Amino acid sequence: MNEIHKEIYRNCGLKISDFITEPESKEYSACQFQIDGRLVISRTAKITPKKVGQFVTFWNRNTKGITQPFSEKDNFQFYIINVQMENRMGQFVFPKSILITKGIVTTEKKDGKRGFRVYPDWDTTNNKQAEKTQQWQLDYFYETQQTPDLERIKELYK
Repeated sequence: MNEIHKEIYRNCGLKISDFITEPESKEYSACQFQIDGRLVISRTAKITPKKVGQFVTFWNRNTKGITQPFSEKDNFQFYIINVQMENRMGQFVFPKSILITKGIVTTEKKDGKRGFRVYPDWDTTNNKQAEKTQQWQLDYFYETQQTPDLERIKELYK
């Protein structure tokens, strides 16, 4: 996170504040912070041995202590997922609205998901569903190791 802050956020003029870690999901480097006053939920995805893509969790606990998918009523604007494979690193910047559209965030009409797969541009998908998912996800992805397009990154955070 510190590297991305120095190299990307600062160069885009994005102000980070109110950073807190979430100990319960520390294996996903779970944290929350504000970017220019808008709440961000952040996780680092994991490579799994048997499937293409990387898996990430996306849940919180309700008042009874039971895990549940995030809801459209939850106060966040972005879900950031950091991904890495060997010497390549990238970040997905999903606005809440696309997560609602794709059925990941719970709405009154549909339950969301507690976890899902992301497919960075370096992954070669091996089925139609993964390919379709990768296509829409890449609209919200940038690679951090290459010379990043700062204007495009700024657009992702609007």
